[in-house]
Amino acid sequence: MKLGPHLHRIGNDIVAAYLIVVPEGITIIDAGLPGHWRDLQNELSAIGRPMSDVRGVVLTHGDSDHVGFAEKLRREQGVPAYVHAADSARARGDDKPKTEMGRMRLAPTLGFFAYALRKGGARTTYLTEVTEVADGDVLDLPGAPRVIGLPGHSPGSIAVHVPAARAVFVGDGLTTRHVLTGRTGPQPAPFTDDPAEALASLEVLAGLDADWVLPGHGAPWRGSPAEAAASVRSAAAAASR
Repeated sequence: MKLGPHLHRIGNDIVAAYLIVVPEGITIIDAGLPGHWRDLQNELSAIGRPMSDVRGVVLTHGDSDHVGFAEKLRREQGVPAYVHAADSARARGDDKPKTEMGRMRLAPTLGFFAYALRKGGARTTYLTEVTEVADGDVLDLPGAPRVIGLPGHSPGSIAVHVPAARAVFVGDGLTTRHVLTGRTGPQPAPFTDDPAEALASLEVLAGLDADWVLPGHGAPWRGSPAEAAASVRSAAAAASR
């Protein structure tokens, strides 16, 4: 689905991944679930670009619903996967999170897990090789994505700022649809290692120039990163009362 110039989304509001599409090639942000491979193929076909145009996959963190088809793409197409050094073990499946689920409602929770199963979430193939990145790196990939440290959800969570697409990709640094409660709007994401750190990390988004804030779960947010971060803090404060 095309969101704007150079910007496409695959998946849906339950689990999403993104494509940066420019003449010199394509950068993928997150790799969703294994079954999103077919979604990727369909999107590339729809825009008339071959799989060989994909130059890299940048993972916002190493959780199973973000590494999805990354290893398949690496093995079959030689496309490197980039992940923050602090999450490289998680992306390899060597450091699986043990966070509590927290608040939940039955229907949205069942919907999330049912969708994950339909998309192959029970057979995650973790990465065997990663290219490690660090806060501040500008990657030599289409769109020149810049890595911004956003720890909290996981130690190596990042945001990815792509000025060419007027977008910042935040992974699970925030969500606009809570997969366990169904609540919509910017808010803290579930399954977060350190919720306090995750909230504090949102300060780095305030100065970014972007029109889109794009989470791994939930609808795309059209507005400034500063507004999105403020909305998340307000939601967190309301939930704690």
